[in-house]
Amino acid sequence: MRPALDLRSTFNRLHGNGMSTNDTDIAAIRGVIAAQFRALDWAPGKPADWDAFRATFFADTTMIAAARPARRQSVDAFIARLQKLEADGTLARFHEDMLGASIQIYGNVAVALGACAMLENGAKVTRDVSAFLFVKSEGRWSIAGQAWDLETADNPIPAGLAKA
Repeated sequence: MRPALDLRSTFNRLHGNGMSTNDTDIAAIRGVIAAQFRALDWAPGKPADWDAFRATFFADTTMIAAARPARRQSVDAFIARLQKLEADGTLARFHEDMLGASIQIYGNVAVALGACAMLENGAKVTRDVSAFLFVKSEGRWSIAGQAWDLETADNPIPAGLAKA
């Protein structure tokens, strides 16, 4: 019987930079998630960075919000909805912090769960988990699909994800 082949060790030995491609890719994907959350930050006199937000997505990405029944929306439709909420004062302030992420990669595709905490209008804190589909193209990871659901008493964010 042949011994099991340890491909990760072999890859790291051959490429020998101390950081595997997987570690580099995981760090890059965490960076994309964090950049998206950072871009969703506004207050009177301080606009959201919608260009930075758009830059995290692959072209024609589908987004599906927590509201049910579920429905597809484009990135631009999502932005327009939030801009309207900001303009009419419903959501005058918004801040989002990444709590953690769990990432799985296979070649040039990856899936991730990202937990975040949101501060709405400086008072209301909500938390959610986004499920991301990532694609790596031309050396860059981009979000190819995103759906999310809000934390509730019956559906808490797993402790490990909130700290990952």
